Amino acid sequence: MHYEAGNYDVIVIGAGHAGVEAGLASARAGASTLVVTINLDMIAFMPCNPSVGGPAKGIVVREIDALGGEMGRNIDKTHIQMRMLNTGKGPAVRALRAQADKFQYQHEMKKTMEEEENLTLLQGMVEQLVVEDGECKGVITQTGARYMAKSVVITTGTFLRGEIILGELKYSSGPNNQQPSIKLSEHLEELGFDLVRFKTGTPPRVDSGSIDYSKTEIQPGDDIPRAFSYETTKFITDQLPCWLTYTNADTHQLIDDNLHRSPMYSGMIKGTGPRYCPSIEDKVVRFNDKPRHQIFLEPEGRNTREVYVQGLSTSLPEDVQRKILATIPGLEKAQLMRAGYAIEYDAIVPTQLWPTLETKKVKNLYTAGQINGTSGYEEAAGQGLIAGLNAALNALGKDQLILSRSDAYIGVLIDDLITKGTNEPYRLLTSRAEYRLLLRHDNADLRLTEIGHRVGLISDERYDRFLDKKRLIEDEMARLSSIRIKPTDATQALIREVGGSELKDGIIASDLLKRPEMEYRHIEQLTASMVELTDDIKEQVEIQLKYEGYIEKSLQQVDRLKKMENKKIPDLIDYDAINGLASEARQKLKEVRPLSIAQASRISGVNPADISILLVYIEQGKVARVAQDL
Repeated sequence: MHYEAGNYDVIVIGAGHAGVEAGLASARAGASTLVVTINLDMIAFMPCNPSVGGPAKGIVVREIDALGGEMGRNIDKTHIQMRMLNTGKGPAVRALRAQADKFQYQHEMKKTMEEEENLTLLQGMVEQLVVEDGECKGVITQTGARYMAKSVVITTGTFLRGEIILGELKYSSGPNNQQPSIKLSEHLEELGFDLVRFKTGTPPRVDSGSIDYSKTEIQPGDDIPRAFSYETTKFITDQLPCWLTYTNADTHQLIDDNLHRSPMYSGMIKGTGPRYCPSIEDKVVRFNDKPRHQIFLEPEGRNTREVYVQGLSTSLPEDVQRKILATIPGLEKAQLMRAGYAIEYDAIVPTQLWPTLETKKVKNLYTAGQINGTSGYEEAAGQGLIAGLNAALNALGKDQLILSRSDAYIGVLIDDLITKGTNEPYRLLTSRAEYRLLLRHDNADLRLTEIGHRVGLISDERYDRFLDKKRLIEDEMARLSSIRIKPTDATQALIREVGGSELKDGIIASDLLKRPEMEYRHIEQLTASMVELTDDIKEQVEIQLKYEGYIEKSLQQVDRLKKMENKKIPDLIDYDAINGLASEARQKLKEVRPLSIAQASRISGVNPADISILLVYIEQGKVARVAQDL
């Protein structure tokens, strides 16, 4: 028996990293929102690595913040350590990474959700969707409660038919021994969705008091105060260090000797694991020429002695895990608190989604996070924000948001998923972005705050502050482009000091800054400004002037791409009616149903010759004539 339990604009199923961003974005966009989760104590829980950020992922967190999301603000309030990575490299690959207090992180996120207007939290297990005439109208829980909505977002993470595997032991479970979601998975198959089986893993946790840190290398946080959110003004200064140690020949021999007991190699694990985050047994087999692998010891929080053994992800039996730990310097007497394990789960094939993250099979139904075949909290959160926002905009009768590949890493992530699909848990990498010089950590606000304001997630007050920052950057760039620096003794001395060649004549300040050895602070000494500028404005001026030529080239590429993006493919196109298309291209085009010529050109299996034929067919107006005949 079902009973009517309530009506909402948007219902979000799940409250992991995708679910919280989806729920908050929906509520902040003005939609009445219900978030249903199996366990309210597990909101924004980190079942794997207690960290946020890193290469590409850290930029996603900045993008979430620039659009009005929560992940950046939350980690700024709850981290135990923060470091900027790749500081010796160019701005396109710099990335911020924070070690989280995993318990404080989830408690703070739960509090934020509880305090959000328009948002209701509910503990419950959704087992079925209400689907009528191909449209999602609501959800039904295990207790028979029927909640109706104009849009529904599924963010079930690794819970769909989840199974934990530890050595020879295998049992039905979500992460961290939570209840799995079984009936919803079966229901999605009944609705005609293609599902795949993926797996991920987690390493053992050990007691900090049993570690001999004298045999490891300390990894402290940065002395400079850092933050993910553009709104953060209070910085955490009492940071906790992480520690570095290594595996060795003894570790590798022990793993080799026990491979027959590994579920990965015995055939017990059927799901595909993440290539860029392999288990230790996978690393030892695949990289057998490497004498050692890095192991980072990461505290899980300020009020726990549990330490996460990063780099030792494994599903080997517990007795083997204990022996492995004992071979690693510093961990010889480590007390195992939780064994590592693998988890297998269902994901949907993401080519079944539109760029808005609405499903093609069922209208008003959206999916986000690991259910879409991704790995990582950050990838999940980025999708969650877009899916939740679009679900709300759809419910409110407004235009939905699609981020392009040149707008954001979030745009790259979604386009990769829906256009190419993925045959393994997808991880965002800087190499996946062709415009990575434009998609930097430092300029996420300049790229996305205006969009966040337009869709209602950024307040007028924050937007005004952003416009002031933008104006100051432009004014300072104009000032430096109008000042001529003369070759005075002081100027020549400074240039010599930084290892540059002396001036033969006067030079425009912005041109002098383009020299590799020059930094903004040097130019500042030579051309004192009347306006006091903050460090982030100075950084922006330096990057934009220094890399002006490269940025300009990237922008020209974006313009060319936009012309292809503007060549829309009509909804009614019949690919079977187009003569000359290769059979693989026809099959892929029918499956993905690209919205533009640019998207069609990114589908693997669709060649330039197929694109030419498709263009001719559309430009001849044949599709329009077919439409008139209907």
